[in-house]
Amino acid sequence: MGDVLGIVAKRLGLGLLTLLIISALIFIAVELLPGDIAQAVLGQGATESNLAAKRAELGLNDPAPVRYLRWLGGAVTGDFGVSLVSSESVTEAITPRFKNTLFLALYAAAIAVPIAIGLGVLVALFRNSLFDRVANVLTLTSISSPEFFLGYILILYFSVNTGWFPSIAKVDPDMGMAERLERTFLPALTLVLVVVAHMMRMTRAAIINLLASPYIEMARLKGTPAWKVIVKHALPNSWAPIINVVALNLAYLITGVVLVEVVFVYPGIGQLLVDSVSKRDFPIVQACCLIFAATFILLNLAADIGSILTNPRLRHPK
Repeated sequence: MGDVLGIVAKRLGLGLLTLLIISALIFIAVELLPGDIAQAVLGQGATESNLAAKRAELGLNDPAPVRYLRWLGGAVTGDFGVSLVSSESVTEAITPRFKNTLFLALYAAAIAVPIAIGLGVLVALFRNSLFDRVANVLTLTSISSPEFFLGYILILYFSVNTGWFPSIAKVDPDMGMAERLERTFLPALTLVLVVVAHMMRMTRAAIINLLASPYIEMARLKGTPAWKVIVKHALPNSWAPIINVVALNLAYLITGVVLVEVVFVYPGIGQLLVDSVSKRDFPIVQACCLIFAATFILLNLAADIGSILTNPRLRHPK
């Protein structure tokens, strides 16, 4: 247990260091954007005195390192500042949007993970068969198709042509669960089509990689059915890479939903990020980027811990 805690503490420290570096990169990237923030807030008709007062109010006259440390200190305590457009707290603006994004990601994950693992087991069981080849072609097609393209195709067939589901995923807090699931089905299905392919192919590869192991050969020589060899012997020992790819795809579901939310006009954090960039609302842009980075690093850490707990060789490296 001590070895596990040591490895986890080391990974956590590296994750915090990575997040610190990313926060600096986010701040520098925003600083390098052309234009004057005060001018963007007040408009082209602002006078010099008004611009000077606005720069002083926003702290733009301070050196960049001072402003970065002030922003980072607020971010650590959950205070990302105030929106330049609406003048409301950035935290209050982001919180409901982030909840919507989490709901969409969990909705997609609840569909994608069982399907991906089940299909991975099936294509490993019937490897080199027609079913395996068709599944590989379909998954490669899904991986190669951009999210916005899949989204528009789904809108065309399931909304415009049939009218089964709404093309705009507009939700509100007072909406019932059944109605929310119906309205968010198309964006969730778009995400499912993208991530299922990755998880299914990794599950298939992890299982097939173990089929040449001596204990698998022994199980076969004893007359164990092929499905039982895969489900009871190969699958439990291939959880480490499967957990890794599932966690990475969950990270994608949260951090990679920007295009999907824009296509379906879904009120999530990705849509908020795009709107804030167009309005040059930099406090919200910085907060969204930092939240995306923290989520991705946290899920990567969870994937590492899951791999360590399911694979004893990683707990006792040589």
